[in-house]
Order: sequence, then structure tokens, then C-alpha cells
Amino acid sequence: MKAIVWTRYGPPEVLQLREVPTPTPQDHEVLIKIHATTVTAGDCEMRNLSLPLWIRLPMRIWIGLLKPRGTTIPGTELAGEIEAAGKDVQRLRVGDPVFGSSGLKFGTCAEYMCLPEDPDEGALAILPSSMTFEEAATVPFGGTEALHFLRKANIQPGHKVLINGAGGSIGTFAVQLAQYYGAEVTGVDTTAKLDMLRAIGTDHIIDYTQEDFAASGATYDVIFDTVGKRSFSRCLRALKPGGCLLLGNPRPAHMLRALWASATSSKRVIFEMASKKLDDLLFLTELVEAGTLTTVIDRRYPLEQIADAHRYVETGQKQGHVVITVGPRADP
Repeated sequence: MKAIVWTRYGPPEVLQLREVPTPTPQDHEVLIKIHATTVTAGDCEMRNLSLPLWIRLPMRIWIGLLKPRGTTIPGTELAGEIEAAGKDVQRLRVGDPVFGSSGLKFGTCAEYMCLPEDPDEGALAILPSSMTFEEAATVPFGGTEALHFLRKANIQPGHKVLINGAGGSIGTFAVQLAQYYGAEVTGVDTTAKLDMLRAIGTDHIIDYTQEDFAASGATYDVIFDTVGKRSFSRCLRALKPGGCLLLGNPRPAHMLRALWASATSSKRVIFEMASKKLDDLLFLTELVEAGTLTTVIDRRYPLEQIADAHRYVETGQKQGHVVITVGPRADP
């Protein structure tokens, strides 16, 4: 099968299209013919390990000190069809269209991959009938991350919620989910993404190149910082008493200050890893089927042009999601 192989840490060129053996499912696994996957900012950070030092060192120990060990295939989101199933698989059947996440197993930038029917990391669910493979591939990361954090905030109807990085993979879903919970949503991002944010129904929009939301005097019940590039203290000042600050991409200093702020004030600060659960995917599927949740796809690239996709994502101009199509497009 064709797959993208991560040969070393570095620029997009370290991702090479190669022929590798097609995997065979074990008894509890399914073999998925992948039709679509994605490239996120997190994928780019993993590729060159441009991560904070406290994360980078453990990752090198786990993946490989000087280069990734063995044949490492990147990617964590997928949508495709079940092509074969092990004898112990019960919930899924050959021919089922599915979407999901491989978690830290990675491996979705390939024509095929095997996953457990109910993986310890990640999740697999039946594809919503109203979604294409390309649309569904965008949900497992951005959708579940947004859902996880916004649930922690316990949003109530009428709450004012600000999403910093509203135009990204997590942010576009966070805007829509916050509105589903009844919030009045302000989205913050760059000039080029404002029209898209209006199109998905964002109530108020701030162009951070022209205005600092933390300096306006406005306060919010919930602030969800998906990108981790805003001043922690300024975000905290823009929070109402009893409000909640969600850190989707925290720095070590933010974590220490978050613990102190939560212990010494009425404001809550939450940072943690969001797990990918089947129940969450099923809940998001219901919202998609109801027309409450839509996906935003900026660009599509074929598998062999994945380096170009990584270069584009690294510009920071991505609106919503960048999708990688694998093989001929074959939407259900």
C-alpha cells in the first residue's frame, strides 16, 4: 500500500510517499480502507518536534531520540470503509463506512490501517449519512477537543463565551458547540478568517490584528484559548468572577499559574488532555445529523502532496481544516 513515512524530525520534506506492507487485522481489529485524513497544527508540531522542552524530551524518548523509530506513519484522523474484520469484532461489519481517531498510534496517512474495534486510544464510529468522508475526517480531533473543554465549563444559556483561535480546527467546532449550549459567542482570529466565522454564525467577531479583546473592558463567563498565544494574566482579567478559562494548548508557566489562580480566586482555570471517546463521537454525530454542527474545509490535498499541506498549515492561515484525500474520492 501507499503511505506517508515520517523519516526524521524536520521540515515537511521529511514526509515521504512510499510503498509499505498492507497490515492484517488481528482478531479484535478491523482493516480500514482510508479515504480521507487531515493535517492539523499538532501534526506539524509532531513532525519537527517544535514542542515545549518539557514535552519534546519525553516524545524523543518515546518515538526516537535522533529520528522516528521504524516505519512511522503520521496522522490521527480518518474516514473510510471497513475492508476486513477479525473474528472477535462484533460492533462493526465489512463495508461499514466509519470515521474516528487513531490516537497516539498515528498511522492514518496511508491507504489502509488496522485499529481495534474499540481502541484504548481514539474511537471508531459509523459515518453519519449526511457527511462525506472528507467532512467526517475533520471531526475526531477538533470536535472532541472542543466538546471536552466546553463541557468542563458548564456553559449555561445566556453565558458570554469567547473563543480565541476561533478559525482553527478546534475553534470552528467550539463556536458551534457553545452556541448549541445557548451561549453568546465571540470569535477571535485573524482578518482572513472573519468572513468564514460570520458564515458559521459567530455572534461577535474580533480581528486580533486590529483589536486586543483583553484590553476592551468586556468580560466573559468562559474564555477558551485554543492556541495558547495570549497573555495568561490578560485572559484572566477578561474573565468574570466565577468564570472559567479553558487552556487548549497551555505552556508550563500557564499550568503553574492556573493552579494558583484556581486556588486563590473564584475563577476556574482548566487544562488537561482530552480523551477520544466513542460516546463523544456519537454525540457529535447526532448534532451533525440534526444540522447543528457543520465542518469547515479550507483546502484538500492528495496524499502525495502532504508536504504542501504541512507547509500551508504552518502559515497559520488555515480556515477550519485541511483534508488529505487518499486514493480516488469515493464519498458514501
